[in-house]
Amino acid sequence: MHTHSGLKILIADDSGALRQRLRRMIGDIDGVESVAEAEDGSQALDLLRSTHFDAAILDIRMPGRTGMEVLTEVRKTVPSLVIIILTNYPYHVYRMRSSELGADFFFDKNSEFMKVVEVLNGMVRGRRAEGARPRQETA
Repeated sequence: MHTHSGLKILIADDSGALRQRLRRMIGDIDGVESVAEAEDGSQALDLLRSTHFDAAILDIRMPGRTGMEVLTEVRKTVPSLVIIILTNYPYHVYRMRSSELGADFFFDKNSEFMKVVEVLNGMVRGRRAEGARPRQETA
């Protein structure tokens, strides 16, 4: 039995169909505790400021605030948050800017969608490995 609770994930995308698809896929991962949704960047920022999440999946183009704006704001205040950019605009300039702003991953919705699940599965495995390690005593 591990001592960590499950992962808490935020999906921020203006497409309800995409949020539902991601929610179903992420919900199938053993080790995910909760999945919240935001339909625009402003709602995403409000949720990220008021609730602890382990990872956020952000679209670049959303009403209100863009994914890049959300990334910039959140990276300042929640440096441990794993941020995944998932976009229909996989242009080099966006990939570079996302990296400069501190995104952990940048995926193309059309060809790399399943990589989101791979990343989250890796986070779950990492937590389980941490929970399985004996605690080291410090003198």
